[in-house]
Amino acid sequence: MRIAVCPGSFDPVTYGHLDIVSRGAKIFDKVIVAVLINSKKQPLFAVEERLALLHEVTAEMENVEVDSFEGLLIDYMRQKQAKVLIKGLRAVSDFEYEMQMASINRKLADDVETFFMMTNHQYSYLSSSIVKEVARYDAPVSDLVPPPVEKALRAKFSQ
Repeated sequence: MRIAVCPGSFDPVTYGHLDIVSRGAKIFDKVIVAVLINSKKQPLFAVEERLALLHEVTAEMENVEVDSFEGLLIDYMRQKQAKVLIKGLRAVSDFEYEMQMASINRKLADDVETFFMMTNHQYSYLSSSIVKEVARYDAPVSDLVPPPVEKALRAKFSQ
């Protein structure tokens, strides 16, 4: 079985993320969307909320699993017996950082391959940070995130 991991913070999940996950799911037998637990960051959504939203918006993708991890991604991949990382790229600036990550991951585990996927051009500007900023000022985000995520954002910013 060809298992791929698509890691990230997903704070919140966007249509750009889902584009990469759904395309990866057409190539690999199983794609694990893995939410990184990073105690150094202050996310808008708790890990449990991000997992719940991801479960909801990937429910119809039969070969997609949602999980979370802490620590080294390579250790998590070994635990899941995954040999492929899927990373979405929006711009050259993403590539520079992701190339460094792919290189260190390759050094730590030379049997793990990183697949870079160019995001759909309609999402090339999209990031979770931008979505949060737009939603914070009550501007429309329905073309950036799925309805459950939009609802969760509205709830967060109305508090």
